[in-house]
Amino acid sequence: MDFEKIFLKQARPTSIGGQAIIEGVMMRGPEDIAIAVRKPDSEIEVKKEKVSSLFKSKIAKTPLIRGVFALIDSMVVGVRALTYSAEFYEEEEDYKKSKFEIWIENKFGDKTGDILIYMSVFFALVMGVGLFIITPTLLTHFLKKFTTSNLALNLAEGFVRIFMFVAYIVLISRMKDIQRVFQYHGAEHKTIHCYESGQPLTVENVKKFTTLHPRCGTSFLMIVMIISLILFSTIGWPSIMMRVLSRFVLIPVVGGISYEIIKWAGKRRSKFICIISYPGLLMQKLTTKEPDDKQIEVAIRALESVIVNDEEADLW
Repeated sequence: MDFEKIFLKQARPTSIGGQAIIEGVMMRGPEDIAIAVRKPDSEIEVKKEKVSSLFKSKIAKTPLIRGVFALIDSMVVGVRALTYSAEFYEEEEDYKKSKFEIWIENKFGDKTGDILIYMSVFFALVMGVGLFIITPTLLTHFLKKFTTSNLALNLAEGFVRIFMFVAYIVLISRMKDIQRVFQYHGAEHKTIHCYESGQPLTVENVKKFTTLHPRCGTSFLMIVMIISLILFSTIGWPSIMMRVLSRFVLIPVVGGISYEIIKWAGKRRSKFICIISYPGLLMQKLTTKEPDDKQIEVAIRALESVIVNDEEADLW
């Protein structure tokens, strides 16, 4: 792995981040969030909105605590961006609303969009916690028949969790539609690299950079898995209910520590940083693909829309 290309010397240090969406890219800067989508007619549509003032408050910038804020905010903004990008292609496919969506519209009126977004985030959190936090705990509980070692049980749980996460990424990476999203993910990373290097944002310049980036959400999730393995290993093996409860209680702690590590790794270069970043970068080889010129154009439009005088705030 070419760490020189990944941990390049930053002419413009920035914390601008983004996300791949359906036929587009969302970028978040110090003041604005921009969603750029390649519409079915090949035109690029850009939508901008202001970053919520809540996430500029002092408590939202407090180390460890800010990781929880960043995680929730990134999920809400991400679902909103995905919903927006999907609207262009729902029209193309003559999308029909479900009975549940119609009921929500009748019940909440203009607030329907926000209600559906927050419900989506809630269910995503429940599914994520259930699949990657609770399920490995329940599966490993059966190993108590074979060993009484708390350390062995904790390590087994951690490795089961990591295996399930990697297997999930491998499976979805084989889906054709997801592969296209991963191309936009690669375009997002390459464009941010180009901006951080100080070069003009052109397609030819962006193409020279790697699709791997140390501040990626994939790397964050991989660090979450590793931190949870280490942190949960310090806990004994009480009843299964207490075990599950302890996982819920420690999720914010794991997220906070992981967030600080990913921010730290994105700002520094050393052999130690390369080592702790390596698992996440390996996962990015699955979640990012080389984009084409048109996809890079979309990422450039999104990034250009959030740049503010080359001075970036302390964001995800």
